[in-house]
Amino acid sequence: MGDLSAIAPTLMPLTPEWLGRVDYEPTWAAMREHTQSRATDTADRLWMCEHPPVYTQGLAGKTDHLLNPGDIPVVQTDRGGQVTFHGPGQVVAYPLIDLKRAGYYVKEYVYRIEQAVIRTLAHFDVTGHRVAGAPGIYVRLDDPFAHAALSGPMPAGDPFRGLGKIAALGIKVSRHCTYHGVSLNVAMDLEPFSRINPCGYAGLKTVDLSTIGIQTTWDEAAHVLNQKLVAYLAP
Repeated sequence: MGDLSAIAPTLMPLTPEWLGRVDYEPTWAAMREHTQSRATDTADRLWMCEHPPVYTQGLAGKTDHLLNPGDIPVVQTDRGGQVTFHGPGQVVAYPLIDLKRAGYYVKEYVYRIEQAVIRTLAHFDVTGHRVAGAPGIYVRLDDPFAHAALSGPMPAGDPFRGLGKIAALGIKVSRHCTYHGVSLNVAMDLEPFSRINPCGYAGLKTVDLSTIGIQTTWDEAAHVLNQKLVAYLAP
């Protein structure tokens, strides 16, 4: 991680901010503005929120992954990745972090976010899994509580066989500062995911905590995820 002694005096705890249910586009604009205007001593923040129904396209997003958006708006963004859906009942977390000051690089940043989600799921006795080359967190559809790791190569042509995606990740780094973030499905209307190829994968099943048998509230899930992100994204 390198010698952090020169920047240690400027390290600050990640400051959570609870935004409530907010429209996507103004929130995205505020993230960009915050990132573009921040100075070396600007405190890192963690915005926790929920969005009304919206599809967001990443920089690599292809229109053919939008199968039938209907009356749900589609927003072309500057994050990585393909198309995903945000809606009520989903916890969205936006870490706004100076990676240079934190002392780790983008690959580790993604790993830390995914680890925070995995530990959040573990709080509810659910086992989360990574799939190589597909950022986000997945669960076994037949037994989301099984603790065994995924073993062996994933099936050719269908790397998600038997899995459902429960958390999506898409980030942007500008001048070594992060925005966009991660979403965790808690108890939401999952039908809009059937109108897209989630994250660019045809047939990928999307689940939430409710559909795998976990009864919790948005507030509880959001506070657990918040605590895990604060811990795992610490310098």
